[in-house]
Amino acid sequence: MFYCRKHNNPGFTLIELMILVAIIGILSAMAIPNFLTYQAKAKQTEARTNLGYIWTMEIAYHGTKDTFQTLAGIDWHAPIGPNRYHYTVLNWSTSSFTSQATGNIDTDVTVDLWQINQSKELTNPTNDVFN
Repeated sequence: MFYCRKHNNPGFTLIELMILVAIIGILSAMAIPNFLTYQAKAKQTEARTNLGYIWTMEIAYHGTKDTFQTLAGIDWHAPIGPNRYHYTVLNWSTSSFTSQATGNIDTDVTVDLWQINQSKELTNPTNDVFN
């Protein structure tokens, strides 16, 4: 026996509403982890952009002084505002340098690590997004 709704009583039944809530729950359970991953990847662009700027300043400094230098030596200052990463020059000499960005972009114990060298080789030895 089938239940037929009367035409003078519009609206949804409780079963229809429960099915709708279940579908929305399943869709959001699939979408939220992807959103968090994309958000974390967007945060990583801070490190890549600033390391590119540090590389440009190091190359310019090397062009005039024939050596690479620390961040203070090239007069680089972190951008104004909340920075997710801490920037350092690990080693520098007359022919090479390696600059590093470290930061925890989510709340786990893994630290995101980016490095760039004089050849503009950008590496991500420790990726905080996929750990």
